[in-house]
Amino acid sequence: MDIFRTKTVDEIKNDVDDDSGPGSLRKQLRLRDLVGFGVGIVIGTGIFTLTGVQAKENAGPAVVLSFAIAGVVSLLAALCYAELASAVPTAGSAYTYAYATLGELFAWIIGWDLVLEFALGAAVVARSWSGYLADLFGLPPSLFTEEAPVNVGAVLIVVALGVVAAVGVKESARVTNTLVVVKVAISVFIVVAGFFFINKSNLVPFVPKSAPAEAGGSTLDQPLMQAVAGIAPAAFGVAGVVAAAAVVFFAYTGFEAVANLSEESKHPSRDLPRALIGTLVACTVLYMLVAFVVTGMVQYTDLDDSAPIAKAFDAVGASWAGSLVSIAAVAGLTSVILVELVTISRIGFAMGRDGLLPKSVAKVSPRFGTPTRLTAGVVVAVALLAALVPLKELAEMVSIGALFAFLLVSIAVPILRRTKPDLKRPFRVPFSPLVPILSGLACVYLMVNLVVETWIRFLVWLALGLVIYFAYGRRHARLAATMASDKS
Repeated sequence: MDIFRTKTVDEIKNDVDDDSGPGSLRKQLRLRDLVGFGVGIVIGTGIFTLTGVQAKENAGPAVVLSFAIAGVVSLLAALCYAELASAVPTAGSAYTYAYATLGELFAWIIGWDLVLEFALGAAVVARSWSGYLADLFGLPPSLFTEEAPVNVGAVLIVVALGVVAAVGVKESARVTNTLVVVKVAISVFIVVAGFFFINKSNLVPFVPKSAPAEAGGSTLDQPLMQAVAGIAPAAFGVAGVVAAAAVVFFAYTGFEAVANLSEESKHPSRDLPRALIGTLVACTVLYMLVAFVVTGMVQYTDLDDSAPIAKAFDAVGASWAGSLVSIAAVAGLTSVILVELVTISRIGFAMGRDGLLPKSVAKVSPRFGTPTRLTAGVVVAVALLAALVPLKELAEMVSIGALFAFLLVSIAVPILRRTKPDLKRPFRVPFSPLVPILSGLACVYLMVNLVVETWIRFLVWLALGLVIYFAYGRRHARLAATMASDKS
């Protein structure tokens, strides 16, 4: 069937240099830029908010293990991304890999899924950024917090960073690298300073005993696995640690943004695997250390939901550190928004180049070397979401979107090994197909630990995407025109 038609790796590589299409992206990024983008998007909302929420609600001090589990799953997926990105250095990452292995329909689904992941993530983080900025400078809540009918702060940061993203990827890299240095330095300081305030009694028991979840929740609020198996909702214990891992996975989502920048990398075969793996290892270690320090400073039941790190220092009489935490949060969240905006435009560019979206939208600006029209459209959409929609309850949507993308990438590695055995692979996943299989199973396991309501929203979004594909993408796909001309 034509909906399962695939692009060959040679066709994908030719698209990169095809001047008859919307244009080519400029190769401007070095290893440090790629690592900067990776760390820039990974260290953000997760380290500043999710630590406290999940320790308090699901895992206790064992949230450290939740971050470790999520990090291992991400690292397994990163190995798969590294092989594909080094062999096929093109924009679109998981979308493009799916097009080469699973077919056009799956490519559209994953592209549509990634748009959801990054657009929603950018809007959520923009609202968080606005709130931290209000706390830091005493700005009016009616304009900068969740109380605001229109979150002006969120709109302003999205528009400002949208301009940076449109002007050029190298400029985006400079801004991101600067912000990364600031937030990593302060995060390391938080860990070092926090160790002096650790109370061992706060870490006991490290894994709190499993207990029934609070009454009042509906089936929609249960993890899918518990709802299907008829298991009574529970928190803490081993199940709580895994449930927390499924949620804090949000903290790792977006590292695949590095793979999306492969077409703009000067040395993708060498630098992409290093950037992907280096980003995940560094961020996992930092996340675990921060989680350990915070739960050691304050009893997990007393952690603050919105600003756990700053409030933890307040609780031990070190309020002076709160300002540093807020500065790190503002810098960290700024870089996350910027990388999210850049990534969405690259995914849309790849889909437009293939004809699944209008090619005119994905046209590359001769002046800036970026898809400026698409970036402008993305900025408008994200700004509207950030301005008007309270998105805190939708954070799990970002996790399920990323896990679904990782699942398809894990599947793509052994398929491409079989269908294209002679393809040059500068980096190869060790112990394949075992590692890709483990990666896929781990993604599925975390997905079924997300709540039923998240699954329903995710399926509705995918259904909407299928309507668009069959109404437009299928008929306008570049591959459809190629196949029609071959038949004639």
